[in-house]
Amino acid sequence: MNHRHLLLSLAVAASLLSLSACKKEPTPASGTAETAAPEGETADQFIARVNDEYRKMFPEMTAAQWLSSTYINDDSQLIAAKSNERYLAQLNSWIEQAGKYEGQQMSPQTARAIQLLKLATAMPAPKDPAKLAELTKIATGMEGMYGSGSYCTGDGDAKKCRQLGDLEDVLRSNRDYDAQLDAWQGWHTIAQPMRKDYTRFVELVNEGSREMGFADTGEMWRSGYDMTPAEIAAETDRLWGQVKPLYEQLHCYARTKLDAKYGPDKGHVAGNMLPAHLMGNMWQQDWGNLWDMLQPYQGAGNLDITSALQAQYQQDLDAELAKHPGERSTSQMAQIEHDAQLAVAKQMTERAQDFYSSLGMQKLPESYWTKTQFIKPRDRDVVCHASAWDMNMAGDVRTKMCIKPNEEDFTTIYHELGHIYYDLAYNKQPPLFQNGAHDGFHEAIGDTIVLAMTPKYLQSIGLVGEQQQSQEALINAQMRMALAKVAFLPFGLMIDRWRWGVFDGSIKPGDYNKAWWDLKAKYQGVAPVSARGEEFFDAGAKYHVPGNTPYTRYFLSHVLQFQFYKSLCDAAGYKGPLYECSFYGNKEAGAKFQAMLDKGASQPWQKTLKELTGGEKMDASAVLEYFAPLQDWLKQQNEGKACGWQSPGTTAVAPAKPEAPKKG
Repeated sequence: MNHRHLLLSLAVAASLLSLSACKKEPTPASGTAETAAPEGETADQFIARVNDEYRKMFPEMTAAQWLSSTYINDDSQLIAAKSNERYLAQLNSWIEQAGKYEGQQMSPQTARAIQLLKLATAMPAPKDPAKLAELTKIATGMEGMYGSGSYCTGDGDAKKCRQLGDLEDVLRSNRDYDAQLDAWQGWHTIAQPMRKDYTRFVELVNEGSREMGFADTGEMWRSGYDMTPAEIAAETDRLWGQVKPLYEQLHCYARTKLDAKYGPDKGHVAGNMLPAHLMGNMWQQDWGNLWDMLQPYQGAGNLDITSALQAQYQQDLDAELAKHPGERSTSQMAQIEHDAQLAVAKQMTERAQDFYSSLGMQKLPESYWTKTQFIKPRDRDVVCHASAWDMNMAGDVRTKMCIKPNEEDFTTIYHELGHIYYDLAYNKQPPLFQNGAHDGFHEAIGDTIVLAMTPKYLQSIGLVGEQQQSQEALINAQMRMALAKVAFLPFGLMIDRWRWGVFDGSIKPGDYNKAWWDLKAKYQGVAPVSARGEEFFDAGAKYHVPGNTPYTRYFLSHVLQFQFYKSLCDAAGYKGPLYECSFYGNKEAGAKFQAMLDKGASQPWQKTLKELTGGEKMDASAVLEYFAPLQDWLKQQNEGKACGWQSPGTTAVAPAKPEAPKKG
């Protein structure tokens, strides 16, 4: 994702509109001290003023963040840190001013805006100016460490340094056990220097949270769902309970295949857990890169999107080479390859735009195509993590990616454009309502479109060949989707389970790494093959931890996207099995989707959800309906196997047995 995405500035990780993690959330950089409240100002006037001040600051604040992510150096980090500092001081001032309206008469919309204002940052800052400055400096520094992180081996002329993209390529396509282990361990070295900073970061944001009346930062994060903090925590447990049996079947199947590939001594770790470095993804959150091993039926319903995209890149490269005949220098060749990479990245993005415009949504503005970062520049360090940006609340929208011609990046573009179309839709709302109905909604928009990228759709756009109708082809298509969607679910939960414990003190700094791996074992059933003691800070090797982006949103989005998808299929008049539905080109589904996007955060999410789906509760039953054929197939494959896993200090986690029907 990838989810990837969505990103709160690593530097900032705070924004008035705390959107999504790949939805870029900037921080104001007004050149003045925070504004004071005029005498006799009513609550309604106060919110009108905050909206006005925020809108005016917006273009300047996003520019500082964009620079710090796309030109990583000491100067851009200084500008970003100062921008954050001014913004958080201004936000603290607004929140303090809002306090005097407690208990007063005001319109429901103003009351909602004040509540959202109090929850407007994922990085609550202490009021003490020195501590505020320290916090923003740490946040910016951790961003820089992540964005410029490299794993270097050898010395002198033999020295070789690889950044995240290169190391991910190893996990994606190299099946050599030791090469994968080296790449995985190598990337995790970049987080070790963050540990001390992160420990201090937690102290500072907790101080800011307490000054705002919360027990700790985790409680503050859980307050942003039109429910109590305890209710949303229980809700995530309930939803996980719905989907856990399906994940456990997928886990069992994957373990069998890894044992077959690497041998039982290497294919799993003690307790029947999956080895962290063999899952094709640095964090084991998406197993799609193991398609070569996990594909149920070789060649049934060819879904090799990556090969088609690489063929497109080769065409673009041939076209660029034809423009420069004769001998070419190394530097000319590098530029030719760069131009071909840019061409294919834009073609992939145009294809994603086409899906949205087929629903009746607007085409992206021309400025999107000139200002977006499509691929990694040749000349500098950038944060490659995919993110979507609204620069001015008036149509200057961009994405920031380092696109490569592969399936993972292709679907990530559809995801990121979901954020962009949400931004464009709610730009008509007052700034405090320019957000998702809750943060999980923002993440679910583009992924709802990804669910509609059925084999028939992919065939219609020339990325896969003609699809034969067979049970084998169906199971392959379901597996392809499950490796991205189902594999992600426990990961979507465990990151914030770790942080909630870090923020509330139940996980002490001396146990950061142990607790991280205990939770990965409990939820994901994955483990490292070598000891990961407290000299490591493996949580910091995942973007969203140094970036301070709340992660529960991603788990919720993986439930909501199936609910949205089912409702849009219904709106399109579709009658067949859910997994075969694509609403590409359907204006009725598009109008229903657009109506939800237009609302932004202007009303409780339960009301917005009801308008689209007819119900007010998040519910994973659409996930189970979608994957029903695969779940039945997995049960047959796993029959007679000892499924489940045992994490340290626990009893075995076994797949749940189906309950007997209840009477009455």
